[in-house]
Amino acid sequence: MAVVARNGPVTASPLTGSTAAITTVAITTAARPGFLSGWLSHIPLPRWALVAVGVVVAILLLLCLICIAKCCCGKKKPKKKERVSLQAVSSSTTASLVQPEMEDLEQTVEPTWRGKLQYSLEYNFRAQELKVGVKQAAELKAMDSGGTSDPYVIVYLTSDTKKRYETKVYRKTLNPIFNESFTFQVPQAEVPESTLVMQIYDFNRFAKHDIIGEVRLPLANVSLQHVIEQWSDLVAASKVEEERLGEICFSLRYVPSTGKLTVLILEAKKLKRMDSHGLSDPFVKVYLILNRKKWKKKTTSVKKNTLSPYFNEVFVFEVPFSQIQNVDVVVSVWDHDKVTKNEPIGKLFLGCRATGNQLRHWSDMLSNPRRPITQWHSLQPPDVVDKALGLKSHLKLPLTTR
Repeated sequence: MAVVARNGPVTASPLTGSTAAITTVAITTAARPGFLSGWLSHIPLPRWALVAVGVVVAILLLLCLICIAKCCCGKKKPKKKERVSLQAVSSSTTASLVQPEMEDLEQTVEPTWRGKLQYSLEYNFRAQELKVGVKQAAELKAMDSGGTSDPYVIVYLTSDTKKRYETKVYRKTLNPIFNESFTFQVPQAEVPESTLVMQIYDFNRFAKHDIIGEVRLPLANVSLQHVIEQWSDLVAASKVEEERLGEICFSLRYVPSTGKLTVLILEAKKLKRMDSHGLSDPFVKVYLILNRKKWKKKTTSVKKNTLSPYFNEVFVFEVPFSQIQNVDVVVSVWDHDKVTKNEPIGKLFLGCRATGNQLRHWSDMLSNPRRPITQWHSLQPPDVVDKALGLKSHLKLPLTTR
């Protein structure tokens, strides 16, 4: 029995080992595909809880990826925009943006507030008078070292800059009360072409008066059907006052075969006021310049008390065709005075040395022989025209009048 018992296990042992090995291989082979399931089976949680945890982890990972993408894009976009903007602008503009000029810095530092002015306007259509009332000023810019100013007001119209009114000077104040009125003679037809200028100055006894600011009011933008009273802010004063001298209309005609240059003075308008009563006594001088020396001259009749004279007078000059390129025609308007010396209102010249409308008029005359060419011209300051002509005044030639 003992032998049988010993042999039994020995005989049975290999069988059991084979079976165990086969079973282990089978289990191992079956466990590899389901490794995740086997691993999850060891976690002491229900399956729905594991699914929920997985979903939450996936959402968190997705949110992290989105945040990283936004951060990277946000850092790159400004650089891209900056490169595009710098390429779009020119080098000078870029330089001014990086390093502004000193003038820009001075304008930025300087205060722009200059104060304000209260005034009134009233136009009398029957008498054709404009009454300007200077009421008061407020919050003026301090011009003196003590923090105050000595203000006064100058009032004038751009149509007649010689006629100016001044208020009294008020000492050491930034809020003066003037309450003064001034009357201008302005024809109704000239009202839309005039601009009212009111300038506030700081009075200095031993130095030049400093301008605080001004108010410019184009009368064309104002309804004068009723009395106007209002406040306006002061602005920086204009550096150059454009004075209107007037306009003149004339025609030119040249015939090369006969060498005759015909100048027809037709009319003038909006001439500058030269007399105390607001009018002028205009007449026109026409003279020729040959090689920068006065050559021939003719004069129209005088028209009394008018700013829009009508002449319709013809002058004929003999100019050989060989000299036409060297000739300048000077047209000047004068104010006649019986007692004092005649005063020039304005002038202009035409010829090959002229510019702008004057050169165009001269060229049209030469390109259209025997045909009169008519055109309006604006008068210019006499000194400006004389400088452009460069006359040799020290060489005097006899003037022949035809």
